[in-house]
Amino acid sequence: MQTKSGEIFNDLPDRISDALILVPAGYAVPDLPHGPLLGWCAALLAIFTAYVRLLGGTAGLAQSFIGPMAKPHRMAVLTAACLLSVIELKLLLLPRGTLLWIALVLINVGCVVTIWRRTTRILRGLESR
Repeated sequence: MQTKSGEIFNDLPDRISDALILVPAGYAVPDLPHGPLLGWCAALLAIFTAYVRLLGGTAGLAQSFIGPMAKPHRMAVLTAACLLSVIELKLLLLPRGTLLWIALVLINVGCVVTIWRRTTRILRGLESR
């Protein structure tokens, strides 16, 4: 079932949660290189991936949810890092926060690739009309 305003209630909370989850993840690793900056960049890039998806839709194309770092992928990477962080000190012998920091780097790089792939797809779709 869907309402006329359902798209707003589906997408807007996701963009808010991107910021509320990724920015604090960066502040959780302040002792590692550029930790807070990585969190802010991840949040901005995550929101931009959605913007590009919606841009294609407003141009009359089907919205593209391709990744490698669409919303489900970002949350899976971050969840895995949080869960594995429990064992990073004792079993993996890594400094505290290393896995979360690596996850933020992966999310940032993956978002850039996702933005590029979605933009390329939109441009091809528009040019083929």
